[in-house]
Amino acid sequence: VLQNLSQTPVLRELLKETRMPGTTVKIESPELSMLCCFSFKQEPQLIKLDQPCPLTLAMHQFLTEMQETKKGVVTPKELFAQVCKKAIRFKGYQQQDSHELLRYLLDGMRTEE
Repeated sequence: VLQNLSQTPVLRELLKETRMPGTTVKIESPELSMLCCFSFKQEPQLIKLDQPCPLTLAMHQFLTEMQETKKGVVTPKELFAQVCKKAIRFKGYQQQDSHELLRYLLDGMRTEE
């Protein structure tokens, strides 16, 4: 899950911008040209960012480390600690489904907005 998220350019760019509080981010959705002959375009959303919170900062740091080519092994210790604070079920190193991690991670970052 984390490797896939690290290869999501839009997420990486948005997380880069979260480091600067007070920034306004413009999010545009792509055109939906697959629907028959119609092409829909939504208006871009403008979101003013507040001070980033711990889970969002940990995710940004982890994705940055994943993109660095000089590092051999990257361990998500801080990110895992922040996820455990939001979802206690991940404490104790029991096996969990990857889709549950993804859900708790993204929901946790969303609630930090």
